[in-house]
Amino acid sequence: MLRKAIFPLGGLGTRLYPLTVETSKALVRFLNRPLIEFTIIKLARQGITEFYMGVSGYYNYREVYDYFGEGLKIRAKYGLPDIRIRYQPNEESVGNADSVRIIMEYYDIEEDVLVAQADLLFDVDLADMYGHHLRRGAFMTIAVKYLVKEEELRHFGVADIDKDMRIKRFVEKPKHPSEVASRFINTGIYILSKEFRDFIQSPIIADYRRKGLMDFGSHIIPLLIDMGKGVYAYELKGYWFDVGTPERYLEAVFYLLKVLSPEDLEAKLITSNVRVQGKSKESMELHKQLQSMILNGDIKTDGDVLIGRHVKVGKGTMLVNAVIDNYTIIEEGVNIYRSVIMDRCRVGTRASIEESIIGRHCRIGKGAVVINSVIGDDVVIGDGAKLINVKVWPHREIPPNAHIENMIVK
Repeated sequence: MLRKAIFPLGGLGTRLYPLTVETSKALVRFLNRPLIEFTIIKLARQGITEFYMGVSGYYNYREVYDYFGEGLKIRAKYGLPDIRIRYQPNEESVGNADSVRIIMEYYDIEEDVLVAQADLLFDVDLADMYGHHLRRGAFMTIAVKYLVKEEELRHFGVADIDKDMRIKRFVEKPKHPSEVASRFINTGIYILSKEFRDFIQSPIIADYRRKGLMDFGSHIIPLLIDMGKGVYAYELKGYWFDVGTPERYLEAVFYLLKVLSPEDLEAKLITSNVRVQGKSKESMELHKQLQSMILNGDIKTDGDVLIGRHVKVGKGTMLVNAVIDNYTIIEEGVNIYRSVIMDRCRVGTRASIEESIIGRHCRIGKGAVVINSVIGDDVVIGDGAKLINVKVWPHREIPPNAHIENMIVK
């Protein structure tokens, strides 16, 4: 059984800007909890007891350590087995494989280990994947996913696989589909054999490190294949999302909101399509009010809706495929369509939000319109402002009645 998992958390998460300008991508709010919490819970329930966070950089370290600590809080919150969370020592890494090297050396890890990137959401049968790894005597096993859309291959590493699932060739982010003979992409989920530690400490890797060539997909996996090491593929049958961009974030949100059970979301159904979170007396009263307003037609809903703890929603509001995070206030006559509103926001009367992500502690003015946009934390959008295809960096203020399209506001 696998017992240890390493999460390399390096990188600035620039593809998710402005949500990650001041926030570790691992801690970005997702379905009203930190993104990486989903993965930790899923793996802990399949036998992983030790989690190693490859923190690098100020925000990655501060936020992840302050939220998770040594793991006691999350263990108590979810009734998990005896898990422990540890952190990369104060040593800078030059790539995700280098973060793994540092952790393996510092914590003296000499056993098979799972590695997963921090901006993933996935459903894996860990016992099945590990059995696949052992049966093939693999040096490294890569979880791969068949990509239906050929035009998206350029965003991922692509594996050319033989009939025994051995990877013959690996191309990182091919410029054209003609460069590859497969649609199986690297999901960023790996099982490394215990022999990997000797490899990662070898002279050739020391040379790679000096040159800054320590990315798994671009450097280490092709090197292993060239050296004749047994690199095998395991086809991931469950869901998998790389939520590294706002578009993929929203895609993952509304797919998982549809397929996850209320229990998975720590929620309960109050109508056929509306899930609410919270167990305190105050939350229960708000749930009753919401249910009554929905049944009376004072609030209209369609698609899948998730409402967090201590949320207030005004009359005349329309929620269509919406996620509303904790302590948010939605005033009267608001329209929210396929959007996420993070915690402690206030959305003014008659505002409209479509295909957008609103960061934490934002203020959306009366009659404001936000379409296909991403708003960073602690932003104020004035009354009557209209934003279309806009990204707004944290702590900015958009004047009343401003009309902004196709811009980045820093």
